[in-house]
Amino acid sequence: MEKVGIIHELPVELSNQIAAGEVIERPASVVKELVENSIDAQATQVLITVKQAGLKYIEVNDNGKGISADDVEVAFLPHTTSKISNDRDLFNVKTLGFRGEALASIASVSKLTVLTSQDGKSAVKAKFSGNELLKKETFARSKGTTMTVEDLFFNTPARLKYVKSLHTELNKIVDIVDRLAMGHPEISFRLIHEGKDLVWTSGNNNLQQTIAGIYGRTIASHMLEFENSDPDYEIKGYFSKPDTTRSNRSYVSLILNGRYIKNFQLANAIIRGYGSKLMVARYPIAVLDIKMDPSLVDINVHPTKQEVRLSNEGHIGDLISEGIRQRLSTQNLIPDAVKNLGRKETAIPKVDTYKPEQISFADVAAIDKINEPLGTAMPTQEPPAEPKEPQQTLPEHMETPMTGMPIFDDPDHLQAWDQRMKQETSAKVKVVDSDNPTDTNENVEESVSTDKPFPDLRYIGQIHGTYLVAESEDGFYLLDQHAAQERVNYEYYRQEIGKVSNDQQKLLVPIVLDYPNSESILIKEKKPILESIGLYLDDFGQNSFVVNTHPTWFVAGQEESTIKEMVDYVLNDSKISVASFREKNAIMMSCKRAIKANHHIDDREAVQLLNNLTKAENPYNCPHGRPVLVQFSNKDLEKMFKRIQDPHDTRESE
Repeated sequence: MEKVGIIHELPVELSNQIAAGEVIERPASVVKELVENSIDAQATQVLITVKQAGLKYIEVNDNGKGISADDVEVAFLPHTTSKISNDRDLFNVKTLGFRGEALASIASVSKLTVLTSQDGKSAVKAKFSGNELLKKETFARSKGTTMTVEDLFFNTPARLKYVKSLHTELNKIVDIVDRLAMGHPEISFRLIHEGKDLVWTSGNNNLQQTIAGIYGRTIASHMLEFENSDPDYEIKGYFSKPDTTRSNRSYVSLILNGRYIKNFQLANAIIRGYGSKLMVARYPIAVLDIKMDPSLVDINVHPTKQEVRLSNEGHIGDLISEGIRQRLSTQNLIPDAVKNLGRKETAIPKVDTYKPEQISFADVAAIDKINEPLGTAMPTQEPPAEPKEPQQTLPEHMETPMTGMPIFDDPDHLQAWDQRMKQETSAKVKVVDSDNPTDTNENVEESVSTDKPFPDLRYIGQIHGTYLVAESEDGFYLLDQHAAQERVNYEYYRQEIGKVSNDQQKLLVPIVLDYPNSESILIKEKKPILESIGLYLDDFGQNSFVVNTHPTWFVAGQEESTIKEMVDYVLNDSKISVASFREKNAIMMSCKRAIKANHHIDDREAVQLLNNLTKAENPYNCPHGRPVLVQFSNKDLEKMFKRIQDPHDTRESE
């Protein structure tokens, strides 16, 4: 009987290309999947070489366990894996890869060559084109695997329409390698594009050194170490001080059991830990490594495995926020005025800000290499000098025609490359001073001066009715009087709002508020939140409310505007919590009651403001994150007035 149904099974080639559309979005996806396989193979060195931002050529070379000759063909079939066997394994995944989609997906949209060995003696080399095995032969190389991907999307040209510029695609690759390197500081990663080093980490298992190789040693040396844990979770890492921020969240990296993940709640917990120490719309640089039982994580929710579900996510967020809050509470956060005047605040350079012919080691990375010592010098306005390219001194037989890089074709060659890396790292990570040799593998925080307590300020005067001048034993200070009083007011109102006392002021004329149907429904639902700070709205018709009393701490003459602002908070954020609502209102009230710029105050008021600021829990920032004061140290003053001469100046100081 002739079949009349219209449902049929897809050809393997087509189903692989469909899967590739989910897993392999761009060249960076290929790099991610192949490097993760190298990590799972317990490699200690991973070399990534790309050309034309990965569209023409991607090679990932590692010294991991390798693939057996019998498994090479099977590895490129869809849904084949060595990492899980049953449903129990699926909920206890300890590797980065497990789905069995990556290799089949990559091979289906490229020309792929694999060269692999498990024993460092015999090896197998196989070539695929669009998932079709073209050739398989024996070869020789050291233990490990080399995956070479050429002509990506050659058989799916429609996919190329969604690929961005080469600069953007290269930047995505750099970003992926950066995140993987921060997740695995014990592994040496090297990324080369068109013969130029973009990333090179030493693999010495020092996370701060790895961060230095990615974001620069100046940033890394001023980051604070983080550590917090409980019986179920262990969280370690580094985060920047409030004066080192960026305009977006992309510099927040969350590593979960070695896997880079995207999680808005945990990223927000980092920001929450700063409280009001961060300026509005500014975000920190942070790298946090979270260790937890794999059974408490569901990573099988997205093809790229970057989005995960976590058990007790709120508790993890609390551990992060509290740890950051406690760490910052021990820091002196007064900016140095002179250093900040010479500091050029720019975003960490991205690759796509340069033309292809201009891409260089300095342009793309714009970093101080990890192998250089981490110091405390602030960045200058002068552009960094172009470093010399590393000279290749490897024997000819260790190099491939395509890349000029080692392929680890026997154990002696691998050992030679190992030794070379150690020698170069050792030569660069130690700077020997004739009087004081320094080993930069020590924790950078040890080289930073111990933070001092908040200074005892003595009032001197006022400038333009806006800034207060004060002195202390270590120099003099400029204070923004509005920001200072905002901070004092904020801490007062935060406490008063939290009390929610029954002290109410009766209005002579009740305030009537009218809202449309949709908003009035939300207000009725959120009445308990409004009442949590002592604001009571009584129904007054279908869509109207009447307010007869208000908390006694309301500003006289601003009752109606304050009430309307509070109601707007719950209308603009339907998920607002009692805690965040109280916080917003404390900030609003502190700003309303603070003295403004161009307002002259007498000496008594100024002295009282300084005394109140000294008692504040956080005297360094206003509730919006702006600095309250800056310091001119005694040394700064001596330099400005040439009481400290330049080293080359032989004249005696006056």
